[in-house]
Amino acid sequence: MYREHTKKIRIGDRVIGGGSPILIQSMTNTKTEDVAATVAQIHALEKAGCEIVRSTVPNMEAARALREIKKQIHIPLVADIHFDYRMAIAAIENGADKIRINPGNIGSAEKVQAVVDKAKEYGVPIRVGVNSGSLEKNLIEKYGKVTAEGLVESALDKVRMIEDMGYDNLVVSIKSSDVLMCVRAHELLAPQCPYPLHVGITEAGTVYSGNIKSALGLGIILHEGIGDTIRVSLTGDPVNEIASAKLILRTLGLRKGGIEVVSCPTCGRTNIDLISLANEVEKMAAEFDHLNIKVAVMGCVVNGPGEAKEADIGIAGGVGEGLLIKKGEIVRKVPEKELLSTLRDELAHWE
Repeated sequence: MYREHTKKIRIGDRVIGGGSPILIQSMTNTKTEDVAATVAQIHALEKAGCEIVRSTVPNMEAARALREIKKQIHIPLVADIHFDYRMAIAAIENGADKIRINPGNIGSAEKVQAVVDKAKEYGVPIRVGVNSGSLEKNLIEKYGKVTAEGLVESALDKVRMIEDMGYDNLVVSIKSSDVLMCVRAHELLAPQCPYPLHVGITEAGTVYSGNIKSALGLGIILHEGIGDTIRVSLTGDPVNEIASAKLILRTLGLRKGGIEVVSCPTCGRTNIDLISLANEVEKMAAEFDHLNIKVAVMGCVVNGPGEAKEADIGIAGGVGEGLLIKKGEIVRKVPEKELLSTLRDELAHWE
């Protein structure tokens, strides 16, 4: 696996690369200079299981806000920089644990060097990010259009530029909204890049389309042994990204722990609001991330016990009441309105 051989990079008190656990990232969508709103969102992300968070730094007020934000959060903070190299320097000076730049849009080599020198002074890693939407004109002309090969060439050019400036505390990302192009780019990059790879499908879309595209793209890339940290990009509340990322990692066997919720697709025998119940159980499951069990939510008492036999615990709905099930065996009947609270109590006392 490629990820076993990437360089270990420390981001705050976390480590990625070299076979370390794959960490989940997200990005705030508040105004970074609004410290209260940004901290509140990061706290929600932390609670959901986010392990590294990124915030945009478009101006000096946002850069200065990082110092106060850092005092109030518990996970590493990454500063996202576009165009103005002075924002990168200010972000580092104000406590950013990592910065994300595209050297191609920072400007002259002298400006990039100033950022590299400041990162070296503070020991802050740089994430070199290349995006299909901002690929250099000469590479588009060389390959005829935006291609995986062009993305990889651009990324490696930027890596070499920073290496030549005397710095190798690097993380690399190449992103595209085209899933198969993104997969191909990672397949080409991984054998050539010794640095940890930040993997994601950029501009993936809404919760519905974004989850499908991210699951496909990240699933393929991660299954091929590529990727050291991931972000699922969804339009909306970034907290939604964390549950999706966790599920992708658990499904691939790359992360243990956390409740896996399975539910039946409903049919004419269903006598309860199974869709709402399943959603409530899935939301509740996030509170018990220390458990490594499977929970089943079944729509009827006819096939529920049998269908739930592979789960550790489950509930099945009936008419006005339901069943609590453990390993396919019925434990007891429960009034329908108490199904969720009964399950919560069982999870709270799970041994």
